Amino acid sequence: MPRKLPRPLVWLEAFIAAVETGSLEAAARHLGVARSVVSDHLKALETTLAEGHPLLERGPGRKLRLTTRGERLYEAAQGPLHQLDPKRLRDQAGLEASLRLGLNPTLSMLLLPGIAKDAAAASIKLEASFGGAHELVRQVQTRQLDLALGFTPLPTQEGVAAQSLLRLPFVVLAAPGCSLLPKKGASLKVADLENLPFVDWLRDDPYGGANRVRFEVAGVAVKEVARAESFLHLFELLRAYKACAIAPDLARLAPFPTDLRAWPLRETKAQAVEMVALAPIGAPSPEATRILNALKKRLKRKS
Repeated sequence: MPRKLPRPLVWLEAFIAAVETGSLEAAARHLGVARSVVSDHLKALETTLAEGHPLLERGPGRKLRLTTRGERLYEAAQGPLHQLDPKRLRDQAGLEASLRLGLNPTLSMLLLPGIAKDAAAASIKLEASFGGAHELVRQVQTRQLDLALGFTPLPTQEGVAAQSLLRLPFVVLAAPGCSLLPKKGASLKVADLENLPFVDWLRDDPYGGANRVRFEVAGVAVKEVARAESFLHLFELLRAYKACAIAPDLARLAPFPTDLRAWPLRETKAQAVEMVALAPIGAPSPEATRILNALKKRLKRKS
């Protein structure tokens, strides 16, 4: 048998039809139901998602128009019905500002404190989560996130608007006890890491793939002692193995731990990673715009 939509989404379908046709009668004709069914669906939606407050009101010429709550709900409903989250719709039908934010794990560590303060100061309810590049893009595409912050490279971004926030070159990091001891202010080549204990990124991580290419091109062999998934793991692995690593220069976001040393990586063709903001195609929510603008100001001050 055909699968039925959850009841709140059936009610939402009636609401969208009423908005886009301008009347309950036209919505009923569009949906092939009685006018009273559309009216009942709207009342159920208002009771369930809007605490009984109206989502539609009569305007000039008796044509229906959106209330403030209705405007927020209608904007949130612009996506396939089966992908809409009733909990999120309830938040949007209220007058409380909210933002669903997704972060790369490393960026959650570096950026969330400042973002949380910005959101609290603006009375924005923040729903924070983290995930890898594929997961963040998927959740933005399906409108489960209003804003995501991650690193390049990214998977296919159909339906996603991306903007670069910061360009991060690569550096060499070394822990205390590592025999890598260049002069202060020097830069390093891949060849300088020959036979040193090295912490790489996981095989399916694009940075790990980049390092393998670097070593092959330079004809360099390192002693791989461990692999990391993110900066959340890297520092402790470097210390434990007294090793070095090649990584994006996150000191532009927050200082590296003081016991670690860092040098610019000198390459024939300089490579870099970009920190990007992702949002669904179309006008971003006011909350996403506000938080993103505040973040840009902080990044500009640090650069």
